[in-house]
Amino acid sequence: MATKIAKNRVVAEARNGDEPKPAGKVITISAPKFETAVIRIIGTSPYVQNRFGHKAMEMMKAKQMAGSQATKGRKREPKDFMQCYEDAKHISTEGWCGLPASSFRTAMISACRLVDFKMTLAKLSVFVEADGFDRVDGTPLVKLTKGEPKYFEQCVKNDSGVADIRARPQWAPGWEAEVRIRFDADRFSSEDILNLMHRVGQQIGIGEGRPDSRDSCGVGWGVFRVATIDE
Repeated sequence: MATKIAKNRVVAEARNGDEPKPAGKVITISAPKFETAVIRIIGTSPYVQNRFGHKAMEMMKAKQMAGSQATKGRKREPKDFMQCYEDAKHISTEGWCGLPASSFRTAMISACRLVDFKMTLAKLSVFVEADGFDRVDGTPLVKLTKGEPKYFEQCVKNDSGVADIRARPQWAPGWEAEVRIRFDADRFSSEDILNLMHRVGQQIGIGEGRPDSRDSCGVGWGVFRVATIDE
């Protein structure tokens, strides 16, 4: 009987945590360490912008709300090319023209393919800070600090294969912007970010007709170089 009581006592003490437990593996997750790099870029080719216009969105909405009656007896309105040109611009709430901040982030992530760096990790490690926001849809924007847009027409083919004329804003080579990049310093160094932007400017590009276009090989638009310290 005494032996049985002793065994029960040992079991009870083990359940109460009196006996030392084997040491487990300690996992430490460090807090993110973010740094910011400010990189000035200078366009070496034209930059063409193509924002989806507010008027086009309203027309699409009206057509969808009308349902099957949308095309019955509807007359095709004359195309206002100048309005298309204005609608294609990204204008901030303060009134200046800007570049979508997401275009730089997407381009930097895409450029990681060139150096065998995991794009999934870059997606969580590189961000572009906005100077302002689009006055229509709130798109985060990087301010264009130099250059003025001019009216530009381009002949393109729609998804159906039908040719169409598009009016777009175009900035001549020499356009400039300062891009503020916030990055995870545990994944990238400031030199890495600078070199990544060099690759974006020369191999990826931004905007319409860029080398890394989703729909084609581009026409060489939207490329740039990183400004030197002396400039």
